[in-house]
Amino acid sequence: MSYGFEIRKEGGLDFVGVGALIHRFDPGIIPFRKATECRIHVSGGEYNVAANLSDCFKLKTGIATAMVDYPIGDLIAERVRAMGVRPFYKHFKHDGVAGPNMAAVYSDRGLGVRAPVVFYNRSNEAAAQLEPGDFDWKATFSGGVRWFHSGGIFAALSPTTSDVIIEGMQAAKAAGAINSFDLNYRAKLWSVIGGHDKAVEVIDRIVKNVDVLVGNEEDLQMGLGIPGPEVAAKSKLDPSAFFGMMDNVRKKHPQVKIVATTLREVHSTNRHSWSAVAWINGQTYQAPTAELDVYDRVGGGDGFAAGFIYGLLTGQPEEEAVRLGWAHGALLTTFPGDTTMATLDQVRSVAKGGSARIQR
Repeated sequence: MSYGFEIRKEGGLDFVGVGALIHRFDPGIIPFRKATECRIHVSGGEYNVAANLSDCFKLKTGIATAMVDYPIGDLIAERVRAMGVRPFYKHFKHDGVAGPNMAAVYSDRGLGVRAPVVFYNRSNEAAAQLEPGDFDWKATFSGGVRWFHSGGIFAALSPTTSDVIIEGMQAAKAAGAINSFDLNYRAKLWSVIGGHDKAVEVIDRIVKNVDVLVGNEEDLQMGLGIPGPEVAAKSKLDPSAFFGMMDNVRKKHPQVKIVATTLREVHSTNRHSWSAVAWINGQTYQAPTAELDVYDRVGGGDGFAAGFIYGLLTGQPEEEAVRLGWAHGALLTTFPGDTTMATLDQVRSVAKGGSARIQR
C-alpha cells in the first residue's frame, strides 16, 4: 500500500508502547459522591493500544513503563499479563505512606442527559519519575520491532518523560520501526510543567521523530501550534477542518505520512454518532457513520488506534485500515473498561457493515 513508508515485515515484537499505567475506579452509573462500590480497570493510552493489539488482533506487543512494588502494582501487573502484553518495567519501591504511586483515575459513566465525570490522582506518580536511561532499548528491540508508540499525556507528566519518548523513538527508528504519537493534548497536565508554549516546544521535539500522528484538529492546533483553517465545521462529524490542516502539518513536519482521528457527535451519554478519518500520504479517507449505543466511552480512541495500526501492520488497503480502527473503536464502547473484549471476527464483521442480529 502507498502509506508513504515501508513497514518491517517481521520482528520479535510487532508493537511496543512507552507510557504510564493507571488504575481506574468505576462505580458505573452512580456518581462518586454516592458510590458504595467500584470496579477497577487497568488502563493507560499506550498500554490500551498494546493490550488491544495483543488480545483482539493477536499481535506480539510490549509496554515500557513504571511499576511500583506494592499491592496496587501487583494488581496492575496481573492485568497486563492477562492481556498478553510483555512488560518492560522500571521498578520503584513504595515507602508505605506517600509512594511513589501508580496513578488513579476516577470516572462514573453518567447516563442519558448526565455526562460522564472523570478526575485524577496522579500525586507522586512513578511514571512521572521515569527518565532517559531507565530502559535498555537495545535489549528490548533485540529481536526486532515493527511499531513504536507513545502519547501526549505521558509527555506532559514531567520534564523528563518527553526525553524518554524521544530516546525510545530514536532507538526504535534505528531498529527499523515506524513511530506513532497520539497527541492527546491536556491543558491541565501541561499547565503544571510550563503551559501551552512549553507543550508546543516539547511536542515539536517529539514529532520530529514521528511517522504517524493520531489527533483531532484541536489536538493539532494546541499540541503542534498549527493554526486551523478558516472553516467552520457543520458538525463534529464534518472532517473539513481536520483535512484543511494537513498542508500546515506537512509544512511543519514533512516526515509525517499519516494523520488519523475519530469523529464523534454526542447526542446523549449513551447515544453517539461515530466515524473516523485519516490523511494517508496525501490522500483522504473516511469511515461510515455509525449510531452507537454506548455502555462505557472510555478507551474508544485507543480502540480506533489499535484497529487502524493493525490494518497498517497487516498491509490492508488504506480505507480498510480506517474501517478496522472505526469498527474496533465502536465495539470497545460496548464493553466495561478501557481495553478490548472484542474478537477479530467481530471487528471484521462490523467493518464490513455487519449488524447486531443474534449469532446462533
